[in-house]
Parts: sequence; structure tokens; C-alpha cells
Amino acid sequence: MREPVYLDYNATAPARPEVIAAVTEAMALPGNPSSVHTAGRQARRAVEDARAQVARMVGTIAPNVVFTSGATEANNIALRGWDRPMRVLTSSVEHPSVIEALEAERIPVTSTGLLDLDALRALLEKPNDRQALVSVMLVNNETGVIQPMAEIIALAREYDAVLHCDAVQAAGKLPLDFDESGLDLLSLSGHKIGGPKGIGALVVNPKHHIRSLIHGGGQEKGRRSGTENVAGCVGFGVAAEIALEEIEKQSHYKDLRDRLETAVSKALPQVVVIGDGAERVGTVTCLALPGVGSETQVMAMDLAGIAISAGSACSSGKVKRSQVVSAMGYGDEIAGSSIRVSLGWATTEADIDRFVEAYVAFAGRQVAATG
Repeated sequence: MREPVYLDYNATAPARPEVIAAVTEAMALPGNPSSVHTAGRQARRAVEDARAQVARMVGTIAPNVVFTSGATEANNIALRGWDRPMRVLTSSVEHPSVIEALEAERIPVTSTGLLDLDALRALLEKPNDRQALVSVMLVNNETGVIQPMAEIIALAREYDAVLHCDAVQAAGKLPLDFDESGLDLLSLSGHKIGGPKGIGALVVNPKHHIRSLIHGGGQEKGRRSGTENVAGCVGFGVAAEIALEEIEKQSHYKDLRDRLETAVSKALPQVVVIGDGAERVGTVTCLALPGVGSETQVMAMDLAGIAISAGSACSSGKVKRSQVVSAMGYGDEIAGSSIRVSLGWATTEADIDRFVEAYVAFAGRQVAATG
């Protein structure tokens, strides 16, 4: 039986061996990091070392990093953790943890998935008693499209808006410098870069006071109560260190992604590559096979031993029409037939070729059956 192929890194990356070893060792630390005895101080040191590692990955200092249970919580704190009402503006292609966090005004995107900067300016120009909070992800989780963050930051500054960036899919793929960028808030996730699941972080500019959504204990300097996940923090730190060291490998992933898209497009000219007119990271491709539902494609690949996904993986196992592809202006035929193939640290050329072989054969059968 052939070995399974894993091509769903944007949902979660397989844990790095170094991470597994570090987490195993950290699990043996008995102390609570809030305790003052020796065991507690050892646990605290492990958490603070990890905080420094995550901070280095994104170009900031350790005190600006708030550990959370994941990026979903980080996004919710960024949007809801204010002691005053904010006027929230988010792009129409954000992750569900932003879209569903609270009522907000949506900023449209172009057909390539890029934020409509004129529309953002028009929204910011509207008179409003509340300060604007703009939330835009740097790299889209479905298409890999990179947003023009420097221009978005400049616009936010022009109108005295606070700017939050979901950088979950950018970490380890693009150089990040929080302190130099002008961002106010930045969300991260451990398991997207080969760290453990259930750990994330919110990076906060110290000029802002963010209040905790979880009360009781006052951990993380009062910004996120609850005993820290010591082993999760340690694993996240190790993954962050590796991601920073290997960021130059992104051209390799782009070569693999291009190999996949070229082969599929040559064999199946009807396939649409979503977002290919914009700058994208090289670790993901979003393909649409018109007339064949996303769920059918995902199940067919799974039967072939290949793990891919359709849309965001944070939907309790549901496969539904892509909200991101719809927001880019595509109709139901395309939005309901899009899949996501994402690569990472263990992906090989053989994996790509296995996918192409299986996908082209499946699509050929579908085309023959319908016509």
C-alpha cells in the first residue's frame, strides 16, 4: 500500500520532530509558572524562553507577546478586548475567527483577492464617533494572496485607525518585523508552523491596553488569565525558531507549487487557479474544478491517500462553499468547487506528483461521466 500524502499544511502542519522532543521534555516540568518555588520558576523560565523565541520570529520584544490558546482566541482578543467601543472594519476574505467575532463593516476585495484600497479609504473617511479598528490578514489562508500591508498601514495611520493583522499564514513564510511595521496587533498560531495545536499568541504594541476576555488569575500581565500551557509554549517557541531559520526555503515551496499548478493546468485547462493574478506565498494553491463539488474532490483525494481541504479547516468538519472565493466575485459554480492544496516542511516532489496523478485521473473520470 502506498504511503499517504499530506498536503493540508494550512489546516495544520505536522509537528516538527524537534518540537515533539521539546514538548515531551517540558511535560516533565511539574511546576505552575505562577508559583514562586523552584519548580514554578523552572516552568516560568521555559515559558519566558519560548516567548522570546516567538518574539524574535516576528521582530519584536518578548513583553509584547501574549500567549493564547490559539489564533482564534488571539483574533477575538484583538477585536473585542477594548475598554471602549470601536468601529471595526475587516476585509471580506478574513478567517471565520475574525468574520464571526463581532459585527463589522466589510472591506471588499478585487477579483484577485487584494484589498480594495479605495474602498478602505472611503470607509475610513465616513464620519464616526468611534475610533476605527481595521483587521486585515497578511496572507490569505485559502488562496495564499499577500495583502499590500504597507499601503494598508499607511492608510490606517492617515485616519488614526488601529490596525490588527492576522499573520497566521505569513509566519515562517514572509519576513515579519512587528516593531518596524507600524502594526498595533498581530495574531499567530503554533500549529501552522509545525508547533503544537492549542497554542497561539497575540503581539500587542505596548501603547495599547488590551483587556482579557478570560478572567481569573491575571496571567500574561492581565491580558489573558489562565495557567499558561507550558508544554505548548515551549513547542511553539521551538517551531518559531526553526521557522525563522528556514524562511529562505520559501523559493523551494514556490517551485513545488508551480510544478503542481503547471501540470494540472496543462492536463485540465478548465481548472481555475484562484488568486493567480496577485502575489502569493508559495505554499498553497486554490484550484476550482467547475461542476465538481469541493466535498467530492476532497473525498476522492482522501480515497487516493492524499489529504487536502476545501476552504478553512475551522468549520467542525464541514465542507461548504468558499466564502473567500465568493468574496472575490466568483459565482457558486467556482466557489462551490474550490479546493486548497497546501505544502510545508516535509513536502517532496514525489508528493506533488502523486497529487497531480490522482487529481488528473479523478477529474478525467468526472468529465467523461458528464459529457
